[in-house]
Amino acid sequence: MQPKKAPLLNLNLRWFLFAMILANIAGQMAYSMLSLYLIELGASVGQVGLVFTVASLVPMALQIFGGWFSDTVGRLRAIALGSAISVIGYVFFFASPSWEWVMLGLCVEYISNSFVGPSFSAYIAEQSAESVRGRVYGVTRGIYMVVTVIGPTLAGLLAYRYNFRLMLVVAFVFYALATVVRVWMALSERFTPARNPEKPTWGGLSTQLKAMFSLLFAGGLLTWIWVTDAIGDTSYTLTGELFPIYLSDIGKLTVEQIGLLGSAWGVASIAGSFLGGWLSDKRSERTMITGGFLIITLGLVMMVLARTPLAFLGSRLLNGLGVGVLLPSYDSLVSKAVPEDQRGLAFGFFGTSLGILSLPMPWLGAQLWERIAPQAPFWITAAACALTIPIAWAKFKLPKPQAGLGGDAPPGNPHLT
Repeated sequence: MQPKKAPLLNLNLRWFLFAMILANIAGQMAYSMLSLYLIELGASVGQVGLVFTVASLVPMALQIFGGWFSDTVGRLRAIALGSAISVIGYVFFFASPSWEWVMLGLCVEYISNSFVGPSFSAYIAEQSAESVRGRVYGVTRGIYMVVTVIGPTLAGLLAYRYNFRLMLVVAFVFYALATVVRVWMALSERFTPARNPEKPTWGGLSTQLKAMFSLLFAGGLLTWIWVTDAIGDTSYTLTGELFPIYLSDIGKLTVEQIGLLGSAWGVASIAGSFLGGWLSDKRSERTMITGGFLIITLGLVMMVLARTPLAFLGSRLLNGLGVGVLLPSYDSLVSKAVPEDQRGLAFGFFGTSLGILSLPMPWLGAQLWERIAPQAPFWITAAACALTIPIAWAKFKLPKPQAGLGGDAPPGNPHLT
């Protein structure tokens, strides 16, 4: 009799993903309409760009600290702390008397992301074997993308039929429930002897940072992952907050239609995540990353050329498919290129360094919109995504696994049972 095959997602990951679904329904509701909410509160397009630029200043150093904190005290504790902070940000959102208060709430949200973000991908890597890690990232990304169907649709309906504030109150309720689950998980988590929480020290942070810098600037795989991620992230933040405004002002779509397009983007991302994760294990992360950037580029070009709601729908479907194909492979590649005890710091370092590069991009995107043309920032983003394709194809060659460098977890690890 053959032993029963272990499920792809263990019990820890199932609870983890349940909380993620609740949290990201809230996030998709709030962020899909936040730029329009700022406009309603009296902000100009330029001020919308300023809000996201100022808020991005907050987590510059905290991303590294949050990743190191995660490596030191545990992933779930870092996530629980970040979630508790985020609840405060949602209160600022729905209670804000002016757009400046929304900016303050967004700053609080970005502090929260500094703890949640680096821990998220690192925790998934710890809960999966390397041989199926692309598939696990694809499934988790796919489940995550499910909420991009629910969140924007629900946000659009509530904002259209009632108002933005009620929509944000509902988002707050979803996130508060997610926080309860995450705090419960953090308090009940069983640590293995090798992963017992340590007391954070500045000396430990310094040592880990030196090791990370040596990996990053060695000119190997991690260096080129960072280069392409930098190009992609900075170009995306140039236009990320302008999408709903473009669809409203240029596409002449209603808030409800914009919400539905966000859901269509989510459906395409779900399909891309499952497909991309599975194929990255069967083929390679390199193939899926280059394919993802190509699809995103085509989607952006189509959006700029679109003149009808159907054409805008097609562009969002392509964009969502490309993002879905791309992200699981990126996560898998980083997790394999970095030692296990530095994964949180690695994801945090990526977040901080890319955040610094992306800092002026929302403001710059708004300036390109106002001074040149609304299409200008989207053309630049498309060109940048196209630039990453030959770089990723030439440089993303994963070396053979070495002991202690992202290989399969040893047998008997209770986190994997």
